[in-house]
Amino acid sequence: MIFEETKLNGAYIIYPERLEDNRGFFSRVFCKKEFEQHELVTELVQCNISYNKSRGTLRGMHYQENPYEETKLVRCTAGAILDVIIDIRTESSSYKEWIDVELTAENRTMLYVPQGFAHGYLTLSDDAEVFYQVSQFYTPGVERGIRWNDPLFQIVWPKIDNLLISEKDSIWPDFLNE
Repeated sequence: MIFEETKLNGAYIIYPERLEDNRGFFSRVFCKKEFEQHELVTELVQCNISYNKSRGTLRGMHYQENPYEETKLVRCTAGAILDVIIDIRTESSSYKEWIDVELTAENRTMLYVPQGFAHGYLTLSDDAEVFYQVSQFYTPGVERGIRWNDPLFQIVWPKIDNLLISEKDSIWPDFLNE
């Protein structure tokens, strides 16, 4: 695997290295030893799949409160998404900064999201499926969110007609109001 550090402290884009031949290819997408070498979380306790039938589905920006903060390893297994993360760790030098990464079934790129980040994505295709592993069990009472278009962050989302977003995700508060 190739680990590319992003401008956000502790967040990585991970590219699987392919061993290819006439049959196809083989690639690792997780190796405890390699993750430990980069000082990344290796205990992933839950795996989730999110299926999105329509292009323009927006989910986010989600996080869980301490002590249930999640580290996530995110991959798009069908279709394409624009994955967005925001560093909301007050002690971080990249506090309030965000990045976006296009994750597709074709590029097989993964995004490592450390705890203390808000996470969300926009589907760029119909039938997009997202597979993610997390370091904490989902705990409903501590789930929080930031409105996807909070003016503080000025996230540049692709222009999509007929954006599909849940009521819950559309009414999360702005970050300054938390």
